[in-house]
Amino acid sequence: GERLDDPLAMYLNDVATIPANLAGIPGMSLPAGLAPEDGLPVGFQILAPAHEDARLYRVGAALEAALVAEWGGPLVSQAPELAVAAKGAQR
Repeated sequence: GERLDDPLAMYLNDVATIPANLAGIPGMSLPAGLAPEDGLPVGFQILAPAHEDARLYRVGAALEAALVAEWGGPLVSQAPELAVAAKGAQR
């Protein structure tokens, strides 16, 4: 949304992915819930050593399972609330 007009904000959003890409190491991002201030989704990134994709998948799956258990279901099941939160943030 509003960050598309701000090149610095766009760069800062991508800056976290640059080191992993340059190093050639595997990484993934996972949903981490909803921001309390606006209800928009937030996530986090995990990285693994080079050629350790399988380890990254195992850790990612374990974290996802723990988060789903904490939320009482997948984050996507909260999609209607996400849509409402996004509309409210645009105002």
